[in-house]
Amino acid sequence: MKNWKEVIRHTTFRYLDHSDEKYILDKPYTALTSFAVDDALAMSVSNGESAPAIRLWVHPKTIVLGIPDARLPYIKDGVRFLADKGYQVVVRNSGGLAVALDGGVLNISLVIPGVHELSIHDCYEAMVSFVQYMLRNLTNEIKAYEIVHSYCPGDYDLSIDGRKFAGISQRRVKDGAAVQIYLDIEGNSFERASLIRDFYQLSKKDEQTKFTFPEVQPEVMGSLSDLLGVSLAVEDMKKRVYQTLGDFNEEIVNTDFSDNEKEVFEKRYKQMLKRNEIITEILG
Repeated sequence: MKNWKEVIRHTTFRYLDHSDEKYILDKPYTALTSFAVDDALAMSVSNGESAPAIRLWVHPKTIVLGIPDARLPYIKDGVRFLADKGYQVVVRNSGGLAVALDGGVLNISLVIPGVHELSIHDCYEAMVSFVQYMLRNLTNEIKAYEIVHSYCPGDYDLSIDGRKFAGISQRRVKDGAAVQIYLDIEGNSFERASLIRDFYQLSKKDEQTKFTFPEVQPEVMGSLSDLLGVSLAVEDMKKRVYQTLGDFNEEIVNTDFSDNEKEVFEKRYKQMLKRNEIITEILG
């Protein structure tokens, strides 16, 4: 296993804060757009055209579904339920299952090169350690293991006292990877988890499925603010990300999208639209 600092440390790191955008590259800024952006960055980093990058993103009232979720037997009922609650629904191109996003959830994409020499676990461990370091003055109790009955459960769920506040997925493009984490910072985590629980109940009902979907219990999840007993905001966490990045890299740059990145983005955006045709059809 590689030391996480080796994965994070570079001479130059690129920093992109997309947490308050309305449009990206002339497209409405939604989670669908975000996944296309991460693909474009991963390709650019893979080709050596861009420095490794970290990207911050926030999307209001969005449910991001995994690929297996889109195959639920009664997915139409679940998607319509979410839409009626005022949520946008997007099917992502990276691993994992349904996740709830809103203004109190910060997403971080760590986009790094050289993944042919890095295992999937190396990349996950790097993100886990990054978050642990970022919050080191608040807690040393962050653990990484699967929290059963959380939404989008996995081996790299981040929790405090057995309650999950973050989940990680990974998307590899050639020799680049976008390691994506959502951090539940503030707001009502119980409500978020209840929404996903109800989505699965409506989308699966009592049907037997080959894939095992989580039986979500909202009490096993929490926001960092609740778990730490302090008032944390997304803006606070953004500052911590930047400071942590500065601790391991000589230079942080804010570089605009290159022409090549724009071209790759357009292709990946079209692919995301294609992947999400099922949602478009359901909602008419």
